[in-house]
Parts: sequence; structure tokens; C-alpha cells
Amino acid sequence: MSDFLSQAFVQHALLAGTAVALAAGLAGYFLVLRAQIFTADALGHVAYTGALGALAFGVDPRLGLLLATVLTAFGLAGAARHSRPDDVVIGSTFGWLLALGSFFLTLFTTRPPTSSTGNGVANISYLFGSIFGLSGDQAGLVAAIALGAAALIVIGARPLLFASLDEAVAAARGVPVRVLGVGFLVLVGVICAQATQAVGALLLLGLVAAPAGAAHRLTSRPFIGMAAAALIAIASMWVGLIVSFYTSSIPPSFAILAAATLGYVVSAVATGSQGHSASGDTGRLGGRLFQGATHVRRSSHRSTGASPSGRRAGRTRPHHP
Repeated sequence: MSDFLSQAFVQHALLAGTAVALAAGLAGYFLVLRAQIFTADALGHVAYTGALGALAFGVDPRLGLLLATVLTAFGLAGAARHSRPDDVVIGSTFGWLLALGSFFLTLFTTRPPTSSTGNGVANISYLFGSIFGLSGDQAGLVAAIALGAAALIVIGARPLLFASLDEAVAAARGVPVRVLGVGFLVLVGVICAQATQAVGALLLLGLVAAPAGAAHRLTSRPFIGMAAAALIAIASMWVGLIVSFYTSSIPPSFAILAAATLGYVVSAVATGSQGHSASGDTGRLGGRLFQGATHVRRSSHRSTGASPSGRRAGRTRPHHP
């Protein structure tokens, strides 16, 4: 193990990979809870298109990754009710932007000064990831962005859990449901942009979905489930990197996704058909979180000498002399 940890490129991969896995696990937990997991797949392909578009026009591909995913996340949220895009919206966006990626690939590969070998390497690296190829600066930037996104998800976890369970009740209790939905999708876009550099656009869905799916099967407690999803994703990242390092014929992206998928299979076998659901605990959590606001409103009604039900009764049953 000492030879594994002593390599600079391994240290860079562990730094970036651990942060990306942490963020992917946390985001994946909510994506599964909100039935939005297909969004991560769409945003992964958007990231590929953004990278190729940036390369085609001579811009840093990392900037293209980030801009494409964030802008598409805003677009998906704006086109959907309550910031939960349905499969038709996601699928249409997915297909069109992937076609746009093929157009950018043609522009990139036919640009005069660039060699065809360099073009092929860039194309493959964004499709399947190149985590062992990250430099120290690149790994540090990926880790910083991913950790920032993970921190924001943790900060907003309580209201987001409540809004994910029952949007109507959450909105009635003063939760900014639409703002939370848009903000969450933007964070998912940011995480997908970073994960593309680690495991690639085609494979990042597995890193987001498999650990989260395993966590949902293992526990019905939301905060424990969030932690479990993050830990399973991090463990999958480390196992995949170790296997790929000692077995040169296995690419790191495949090894990482194989470990994540194995984790889900183990959880499925362990729980059988009796998978847990976080909905019940999430609802109680949301109720406790916003009981204070309801109590304040009721106190205000009492201080004015009228209740909401009394005013409704006065309007619906007027007095007739």
C-alpha cells in the first residue's frame, strides 16, 4: 500500500476522487428520494457537450463543463413544475445536447492545428474519465468545488428533505420549494461537471445512483442514509483506484463503477425485497422543523383575537337579520 500512496498521480486522484464521491453520494441520495436520478445522466452528457464545445472554440474545457451543466440545470428547472423536470423534458434535452456534442466534436477534430491523436485522447477522457491524469492544480480545483457543493447540500438538507417528501405541505409551511429545487439542480450540475473529469460523462450516473440506492435500501433514517450514501461512494472510489493501480489492465472508471455496483447488489441481497423508505422519517423531520413557524402564526392570530377558521366562517356564513 505504501507504493500506492507514494505516487503523486495517485495522491491527486485520491484528493479529487474522495471529494467528488462525497458530493455525488449526498446529491444521489436526494436524487433518488425526489425521483430525479435520470437528471444526473442527462447532465453528465451535457458536461461532455460543454467540454467539447469549449475545446472546439479554444476555451478551457473545465469552464465549458461547468457552464454547460449549470445553465442546463437552470433550464431544466425553469421548464418544470416545482423545479422537478419530468422524463420528457429531460429526455428531449438529453438527446438534443448530445447531438450538439457530436457537432462540437466534428468542429474540434477538423480544426487545423490540432492533431487527430490529441483530439481522440480528449474525446475519450471526457467520455470515460481520466482521474489518474489529473495534475495537482486540477485535482485541487475539482476537490474544492466538489466539497463546496457537498457543504451546501448538507446546509440545506433539512428543508430539502421536507420539500422532497411533500412539496404542497412544505410550501404551505413557508418552505421556499421552488428556490430549493432550482438550487439543488444547479448543485447537481456542478457535481456532474466535476465527476466527469473523474469517471467520465458516460459513467458518472453509476457513482451517483448506486451508492444512493444502496443507502435507501439499508436505512429509512434520512441523515444516516445521507452519510451511508457518501461513505459507500467514497469506499467505491478508493477500492476502484486501488484495484486499477495494481491491475493495469483495468481502467479506473470501470473499477470504481464496479465497486459501486457491487455495493448496491450486496445491499439488495441483504435487505431482500423489504427495502427501506425514508419517506416516513423525512415527513416527521419536516414537521418538527416547521412546527415553530406554525406556532408563531397561531400565536399571532390569538393576539389579534381572531383565528383563521373564525375569519373563514365569517366570510362563508354571513349573519342575516
